[in-house]
Amino acid sequence: MRVAPLLTAGLGLTGLLAGGVPASATPAVPAVPAHQRLVWGPCSPQQQELNEAGAQCAKVTVPLDYSAPGGPTIKIAVSRIKADPEHGGRRGVLLSNPGGPGGTGLANPLHLRPALKDVADRYDLIGFDPRFLGESTPITCDPAAPTPAPGPATTRREDFEQSVRSARDTARRCREHGDNARLLPHATTRNVARDMDAIRAALGEPRLSYYGVSYGADLGAVYTQMFPRRADRIVIDSSTDPTATQYELFRRAGRPLEEALDAWAGWTARRDGTYRLGSTPAEVRSSVQRLLDGAERRPVTVSGVRLDAQLLRLVLRQLIQHEEYDPALAGTVRELTEAAAGRPVEPGPELAAMLELLASPELADSMLGGALFMCGDHGWPAGGWPRNPETYWQNMERSRAAQPVFGPLVNSMMAPCAFWTSTSREPATVIGNDVPVLMLQARRDNNVPYEGALALHRRLAGSRLVTADIRSHGMYGRGLDGLTPVPCADDVVNGYLRDGTLPGADLICSRTGEDR
Repeated sequence: MRVAPLLTAGLGLTGLLAGGVPASATPAVPAVPAHQRLVWGPCSPQQQELNEAGAQCAKVTVPLDYSAPGGPTIKIAVSRIKADPEHGGRRGVLLSNPGGPGGTGLANPLHLRPALKDVADRYDLIGFDPRFLGESTPITCDPAAPTPAPGPATTRREDFEQSVRSARDTARRCREHGDNARLLPHATTRNVARDMDAIRAALGEPRLSYYGVSYGADLGAVYTQMFPRRADRIVIDSSTDPTATQYELFRRAGRPLEEALDAWAGWTARRDGTYRLGSTPAEVRSSVQRLLDGAERRPVTVSGVRLDAQLLRLVLRQLIQHEEYDPALAGTVRELTEAAAGRPVEPGPELAAMLELLASPELADSMLGGALFMCGDHGWPAGGWPRNPETYWQNMERSRAAQPVFGPLVNSMMAPCAFWTSTSREPATVIGNDVPVLMLQARRDNNVPYEGALALHRRLAGSRLVTADIRSHGMYGRGLDGLTPVPCADDVVNGYLRDGTLPGADLICSRTGEDR
């Protein structure tokens, strides 16, 4: 099982997009320079898998500030796995983004290619690291001081105050480092969309096909607004409500997360002989609540890592995303319960991977990419971060009545945005055109709720929506991650990318591959 970075899990993988003006008023901005010659060669030694797959890498030059195209430039790292024209003919290029925000995507074609099957031969598969991330021109911050481990005893308020101190320090470290005051206002999703179009132009392609999931889905939606005539076959998987602010999106995840925990509690109760967490869903829920309540007084120590209640909530959220993770979540809660009781615990692979990440000295820096775009973006669906820390505290405390497990997490100060000062001045991207788009959404996605995708679907008048009644974040290519595939969703995506035909109507996929 792949374990995503805890920042990604804790922040719900929401699409956090930059501002702009209505698409109807936004002229297509030409890529700058318009006719640059890319120098393709082996990818960096860090990209061993890309090199083994025969990929090539290059750098695309783009403006730091697209409103000043003659000014300073930055580099965007791109990769290419070339099409095989002998198998069906070359269609064009297929760019992809794996989400985040803050996720690097240079190697993403390697993950996408098996899901595409024969369709992969028709496209040059293009990966890229968004501006300021990975092997693109980077933004770095002053090194973080070691985060003090939770003490042997704590309180909810003490844990909250520590999160505020950490957020304030992260904002300061990034604001004061090097030339960041000049760079940070240009870390926006609209600029990433412009960079995507610059990549298209540098590749000499008249149009761009695209697959994006989570933040990558919202990025794709923004591209269709900014460059509607350059959008070819666009697939967006797991997207958000374009009318909500960023903080609202975080908070809205609380209800589906609690519903997912209810479903898991029922599954676990039927296996009480294995997990010993309770023989009814209510008893299982009580076991989880006792674990969290105890950790709000005395953090749980496992393998030398001390976990306060908020870190435990992050672990729970990571494992509640997919129903296939139910055994891993039940085993992890059992292990944490044993540790909380002072018994020796040998963590299973899922908990061990998370403990390794939490103990890593690189953890703080790994969160930087998400902060750049979460805090720098304005507009859909970004912004909305309360400036007063007490607002977060009050929302956390109020949420406990209806959302006792996840409310204190999704209402918390999970990012340094309350103290971020370097932000874009562009207003919001207005969503509303009839560019053809294929949308995918799981009905029980507890990262980006289904209602948000419906809201986006209504505004993308040319879109078709494919859904499945599963608990999942991401629908396409699930089988490649060891999850139960949704064959009809995979087939619809590949059919659309192959022949350009959208379904005649929205589809509901079943687990057996049938659709209705």
